[in-house]
Amino acid sequence: GMERRRAPAANRRYGQRRFWDALYQQEGAEPREWLGGLSRFLPQLEAELRPGDRILILGCGNSALSHDLHKLGYTDVTSIDFSPACIAAMRARHAHCCPSLRWAVMDIRALTFPDATFDVVLEKGTLDVLMVEETDPWNVSPQAVAAMHRVLAEVSRVLCPGGCFISITFAQPHFRKPHYAQEAFGWSLRHVTCGDGDTGTFHYYLYIMRKGQPLDPSDVALGRRLHQPPRPAASPPTPAPLDDDEDYLFAIQL
Repeated sequence: GMERRRAPAANRRYGQRRFWDALYQQEGAEPREWLGGLSRFLPQLEAELRPGDRILILGCGNSALSHDLHKLGYTDVTSIDFSPACIAAMRARHAHCCPSLRWAVMDIRALTFPDATFDVVLEKGTLDVLMVEETDPWNVSPQAVAAMHRVLAEVSRVLCPGGCFISITFAQPHFRKPHYAQEAFGWSLRHVTCGDGDTGTFHYYLYIMRKGQPLDPSDVALGRRLHQPPRPAASPPTPAPLDDDEDYLFAIQL
């Protein structure tokens, strides 16, 4: 078949630990939000949370999400990132104001937690990094499919029965749901759309997966699409320009 086009180097750097380490050493723990602050999706998120939930945040970066959840009364929060510089900065920043927050350097593809440790696993823009080298959203590479599956299998493993995985992303349902709609993960799947409230602004999505509930047959069919032979390439729609931080997540459309 045709050789896959390379993603731009500007995208590729987001998958590299040294890029993130350099960024966090420069910025420390000053909050940097890839997909907007908590206020943009708080009603949809809080509908899924209960006081006392054991929450894991994947790829926390220097987002204020852990701190904001703590302020709202969700104090059992563990945040992980693969950048040691990031975790050191976040641990130091929150040691006095939120001592119950936990921080760990960890690879999301190989979580070191025991099975059924968390009630909620939350990610915001982290899984998008697995897709930064993809150039055709209609034909995702086997490597990206496998990387996504590996992470999702780990998420499913550390979720307790009845627990939920919440993924917040610009990735449209057509492109992202097939990855999530795999019966192997043992969860149901639905999504809600969030926006700024202004007409014409971009939207992003909350995907909510509930462990121990069945997938709808339509989602099972979507999931099977991932394992079918690739279809002919089609040109994805050109996204509207956004600011630099959000542009790379939106542009990959996955």
